[in-house]
Amino acid sequence: MNLANKLTLFRIILVPIILIIPLLNLQGELWGVPVTYLIIDLIFIIASITDKLDGYIARSRNQITNFGKFLDPIADKILVIVSMLILVEVGKIPAWIPAIVVIREFIVSGYRLVSVEKNGKVIAASVWGKIKTCTQMLGIIIAFIDANSFGAIFSENLSGGAFALNLVSTVFLSISVIATIFSGIDYLKGCKELFKGEI
Repeated sequence: MNLANKLTLFRIILVPIILIIPLLNLQGELWGVPVTYLIIDLIFIIASITDKLDGYIARSRNQITNFGKFLDPIADKILVIVSMLILVEVGKIPAWIPAIVVIREFIVSGYRLVSVEKNGKVIAASVWGKIKTCTQMLGIIIAFIDANSFGAIFSENLSGGAFALNLVSTVFLSISVIATIFSGIDYLKGCKELFKGEI
């Protein structure tokens, strides 16, 4: 197994660790942020770095494999969805954000599967898809250290660092939702050509 695929597997292994951390009932805060969230955030940041690193290594060393093509997007989806569900459970983001992400992923995964089977083509990520990934990662990272919930800047009297953190996390997550929707629409448009004569 090459290094790129090992990094992808490592990212998947980090996901159950993220799930275990809240169960440990860790006490204490650092910089006003619960230690539990800081640890989860650190693990998420490490996993996000491996996401960029494994792709770079695979391309630069010409180590792109079918195993990597299969596993890499799955690792990304698992990481993002699990992290978002934790944020929903602790009341930091509303459930409709990961719901939109999950719906989009089902649509895209189905479309890509049919496209590969029918045309032998792997559909590359669009600009919207890249914006979605980038803003999702940043939004999640900041949401874990934000003491307030998504959109609190509009309903609470925040100031200073609390206002800045909530503003940035809310903006990034909002952009990620918009990019997620537009990315999904792009794939749905492609369905017209893919299923031509069958509908």
